Amino acid sequence: MAFPQTAWIWHDGEFIPWEDATIHVMSHVVHYGSCVFEGIRCYSTASGPAIFRLPEHIRRFQDSAKIYRMDIPDSATMEDACREVVARNEKEACYIRPISFRGYGTPGVNPADSPVETYVICWEWGAYLGKEGMSRGVDACVSTWMRPHPDTYPAMAKAGGNYLNGQLLKLEAHANGYAEAIALGPGGLVSEGSGQNIFLVRDGTLIAPAIDGTFLLGITRDAILQYARDLGIPVREQAVPREMLYVADEVFFCGTAAEVTPVRSIDRITVGNGAMGPVTQRLQDHFFAVVRGDVPDVHGWLTPVKAAAGVL
Repeated sequence: MAFPQTAWIWHDGEFIPWEDATIHVMSHVVHYGSCVFEGIRCYSTASGPAIFRLPEHIRRFQDSAKIYRMDIPDSATMEDACREVVARNEKEACYIRPISFRGYGTPGVNPADSPVETYVICWEWGAYLGKEGMSRGVDACVSTWMRPHPDTYPAMAKAGGNYLNGQLLKLEAHANGYAEAIALGPGGLVSEGSGQNIFLVRDGTLIAPAIDGTFLLGITRDAILQYARDLGIPVREQAVPREMLYVADEVFFCGTAAEVTPVRSIDRITVGNGAMGPVTQRLQDHFFAVVRGDVPDVHGWLTPVKAAAGVL
């Protein structure tokens, strides 16, 4: 399937054609995975395209760069670039990818002398786990690959190298006939999916794995926790042993790409009745109602694209 490319990409303050956004094979990032990035969604609303939680995503982008000692453009510049790339490409709804990486410099592991380049790309990207998965749920497995110990590499940073682990999770899941994988941490507790956070529901209470340094602190995860409180759904963050996955009434993945995707089975054990549960349904409905502008955005999490100066 051809990649859904757009016309323009932002590169260090300038717009360049999609086909010109190339790097040298000796770029540091190619050999050592030295990049940080974000995944952000823009949604179509009656008032025009709006980006979900743009400042929070850019704050995490800045945090990731700081952890890896990379100098990148300031937050205001990055927020403007995200709005401008959507406007320049005339998109109503899309996925936005800011990325900073170590370019063509020195060949060794030490990245200090390799220049940092920053790009912002957008493209149309539908349901990450498929439209059917969004409504009917997906089949998942607990992977044999675990997430790292907190003192190995920083899970809090959204860094390209971290996703090598996610690739192994995803490849193993697909090889065994599953749509997605669930990772355990080094202590055997539930961590996250291959590239998204996970929630459980038991007796009407929403349960999230407690922050333990093995998974990314998801922006959508945070939103779901808040939306649950807004809707009067009891919320608990706690250590989650593997067996809780099998006896949960509901399980779902969440993330910028995955949005809110129910899980219908884990290791071929049916979750609940094998369909989207009522708590998941309420949260999914509310999430999409907010991001599409159908209900008030009481938390002020939608940034209109039309605010991009000099573009529209």
